[in-house]
Amino acid sequence: MSFRYNAAVSLFILSNPKFIRSFVSTRLYSQIFHEQEKDNLVTSFNHLLLRHNPTPSIIEFGKILGSLVKAKHYSNAVSLHRQLELKTGIQSSLVTLSILINCFSQLGHISLSFSVFANILKKGYHPNAITLTTLIKGLCLKGHLHQALQFHDYLVAHGYHLNQVSYGTLINGLCKAGQARAALRLLRRVDGKMIQPNVVMYTTIIDSMCKDKLVHDACDLYSEMVAKRISPTVVTYNALISGFCILGKLKVAIDLLHKMIWENLNPNVYTFNTLVDAFCKEGKVKEVKNVLAVMMKNGVKPDVVTYGSLMDGYCLVNEVNRANIIFKTMTQRGITPDVFSYSILIKGFCKIKMVDKAISLFKEMHCRNIIPNTITYSSLIDGLCKLGRISYALELVDEMCDRGQLPDIITYTSILGALCKNHQVDKAIALLRKFKDTGIQPDTYMYNILIDGLCKVGRLEDAQEVFEDLLAKGYKLDVYTYTIMIQGFCNKGLFDEALTMLSKMKDRSCIPNAITYEIIIRSLFDKDENDTAENLLREMIARGLL
Repeated sequence: MSFRYNAAVSLFILSNPKFIRSFVSTRLYSQIFHEQEKDNLVTSFNHLLLRHNPTPSIIEFGKILGSLVKAKHYSNAVSLHRQLELKTGIQSSLVTLSILINCFSQLGHISLSFSVFANILKKGYHPNAITLTTLIKGLCLKGHLHQALQFHDYLVAHGYHLNQVSYGTLINGLCKAGQARAALRLLRRVDGKMIQPNVVMYTTIIDSMCKDKLVHDACDLYSEMVAKRISPTVVTYNALISGFCILGKLKVAIDLLHKMIWENLNPNVYTFNTLVDAFCKEGKVKEVKNVLAVMMKNGVKPDVVTYGSLMDGYCLVNEVNRANIIFKTMTQRGITPDVFSYSILIKGFCKIKMVDKAISLFKEMHCRNIIPNTITYSSLIDGLCKLGRISYALELVDEMCDRGQLPDIITYTSILGALCKNHQVDKAIALLRKFKDTGIQPDTYMYNILIDGLCKVGRLEDAQEVFEDLLAKGYKLDVYTYTIMIQGFCNKGLFDEALTMLSKMKDRSCIPNAITYEIIIRSLFDKDENDTAENLLREMIARGLL
């Protein structure tokens, strides 16, 4: 009875798309449809295996395998191809073997891909550019770029022909690995000899160069491309605009936007989001209005990313209430806020110590089934810690772990700071040990907080032990670490130890700053150690710190 009921419900759902869209999420609908499509293809394949009169051709099998691969059911395609070989006497064609290579490449089984390639050669087939490109792509996907280039050289030496897609795949692989220079060398090597470079190849290298801040080199390559009468696309301009935004050259980025429009290339939402984000990060929120005006004039609607950047910009200049208005405007215009939208606003409210408002937004996320990420939790935890609400902050850490969101170094640093500020150094030490147990090594900043906390509660020997342990472990201690220890010694009236620490500091090429000197000099004058204090004052002046 239960089976019949479930089957009936499933049939009703699958045959009523409107019902699905109304009551089931789009993702679930897509998953149901995707699984049904796979099952239909597998069933069709199995029917072909059973058909003997007339015997199906390899082409029919190839079409089904190809459809499975398009739907990314690689494992199923491999399994069905194995059944084809075992249950029929039908010989695999170059097409089906190429499909198999693609499956193994996508699944990361490169050695199996090349085994199939060897089988292709053994059968006397002549692999085409598509098959060869699939093998190159498989190597690139696994990050085996050296082997991909070696394989390319082997193919060229043996007279195989590659096409623009083949070289585009190699160039893309190199660029994704941050090897833009190597990609450019490859482009120079094949230019006009093996293939004619296209806009995709140039744009891929330009984009990679811009991400590496080699924007001027990217501009030279752009000029070369235009000189060859290869027209840039929106993607090309987006890459250059992003590059100049990274360098903070926003005027040049805006000039490129106008150049795009003048060349009848329609900027897309990514173009404008890049500019909006760059202006907001520079704190130039007022100038963003001009970008938004051009955006609307070109018929491009702001999306959740646009609004997120605007909110972030207002939060950076402490206009969190304006950011909140943007947040409400976004929802009124039918754009659903995401985890990043909430995280930006929560961080903003915590920054201006309106933590209760941040907590309200956090609870709203739960009501909307939006899962907070590590940034959301860390921002709220930091806000709570700064107000001394440590117990609630620790509850959130436990909630993070329960939800599979592992606290990071920022999360732990906030709690560590709050515990030390409230003189709970034993709990701080226990927290630090717990953090180390997760496999993440605390940084110098975290240890500085702990050493400072120990000094302030009078546990100077413990602080010194932590300090010496850090030196033994090879930590490069900074001026703040030394200054904290010097302050600790001075507070206890241990001036000889403080001066010894100052001397060690200089010996280890760690230059004291004005605060370091001021702490010792003030303490020495307070204890009538005037001669020593005056000597240090002269030294401080000589170093240009006064």
